[in-house]
Amino acid sequence: MSKPGHESVENDTREAIMEATFRALSKHGYTDLRMRDIGEEMEMTRQVIHYHFDGKHDLMSHFLEYIIDQYEGSVEVDEDAPPREELDARIDQCLFGPEFDDFGHWDRMKVYHELFTHAQNDEEHRAIFNDHYERIRGSITEVVEEGIEQGVFREVDAPRMGQLVTDVIHAARGRKLSLGHDDAPEQARKSIDEFVLDSLHVDAE
Repeated sequence: MSKPGHESVENDTREAIMEATFRALSKHGYTDLRMRDIGEEMEMTRQVIHYHFDGKHDLMSHFLEYIIDQYEGSVEVDEDAPPREELDARIDQCLFGPEFDDFGHWDRMKVYHELFTHAQNDEEHRAIFNDHYERIRGSITEVVEEGIEQGVFREVDAPRMGQLVTDVIHAARGRKLSLGHDDAPEQARKSIDEFVLDSLHVDAE
């Protein structure tokens, strides 16, 4: 659990620690990562990290939430956008990510997926990943349901559709990062369009 006062960590300090954690993880990996490695990636002293976090595991838990917040909070869609346009935006965000000034999307996904592989042995981190998965699936499901209600999508099992699209996204990212199939995200995007989204439209029946 975080130390008292963690919630009040200044945004600049928190971001500095989290971005330093990105850089350290990318160099050393999760298993070999030490708190001093993170300290070496930031201008502030390492004591700042120890003051706000109870060790490596606590820091990693908040780091995961930081990564997830970057993606969940950066999908921008007009309120009046048609359902298909919103689906496209959400799927593209998951597959290709937002733009970052430093340490790009796939650098961040590499770190994310390394932590993902360790989650099977970590109940707290597994819960964080599960919550994130459910929010992605839920957001896609909700848009599909809205499209059905508006009469632009045909009747389908929206939760299963949301699960299918979410699973394809996760598989494509994993294939690129673990197997080196660099074209996996683009292939997945085309397949989602052709075999899933295009068939949703009423006029496709």
